[in-house]
Amino acid sequence: MANQNDHFIDEVTEDLRRDRLFQMMRRYGWIAGLLVVALVGGAAWREYDRARDTASAQAFGDAILAAQSAGEDAAARAAAIAAVAADNPRQAVLRDILAGNALVEAGDIAAAAQRYDTAATAAGNDVVIRDLAALKSVIAQGPDMDPAARDAALSRLSAPGAPFEMIALELKAVALSGAGRSQDAVTLIRQIQKMNGLSPQMRQRLADHLVTLGADPDPEAASQTAPDPTLAPEVVQPADED
Repeated sequence: MANQNDHFIDEVTEDLRRDRLFQMMRRYGWIAGLLVVALVGGAAWREYDRARDTASAQAFGDAILAAQSAGEDAAARAAAIAAVAADNPRQAVLRDILAGNALVEAGDIAAAAQRYDTAATAAGNDVVIRDLAALKSVIAQGPDMDPAARDAALSRLSAPGAPFEMIALELKAVALSGAGRSQDAVTLIRQIQKMNGLSPQMRQRLADHLVTLGADPDPEAASQTAPDPTLAPEVVQPADED
């Protein structure tokens, strides 16, 4: 008899639990449904956004390639590249840099520098792209660039840890040579030669630069031949006048 009562109680308890579960589902089931819809919708939006970005990048790349193939005339290619539509700032920066390259080839340095400067400004916090565009502007303008503006740009580009630090330092040395400050250029080149990560091409350029300045291209030569800076120069007394 006890077993039958226990069985009956268990059935009643189970029915009560089931009823409570159904009541909770009727009361709060819409929340679970909403969460499911949100999850599914979020996943669908991410896939759509990814597909849209991919399609945009492909369309932009195809347009750039077509513009770069627009005949032999560099000016025409520059105009075609500049006319390519950009869907986001990063594409616009890349377009301006490529247009600047074509303008340099066409010999329109002023327009090329303007394109590079626009790209550097638009790059914002993208340090690599920003510094690349600024460096291209300095290289394109060469000695015709305003000296103050060039010095300011190279000082920023050659800051320790900057993406193009060593190239900017090399350009500083070139600027010093052009300004007639040969000894300062030699000193700077010696410092660059001691830096880690120099490519063989840059080492050769630095050595060639030293040769044109009349200095030994061997980076160790300076320490072997330089006078001891701690020695005081001999004081030459003026001769007594009769």
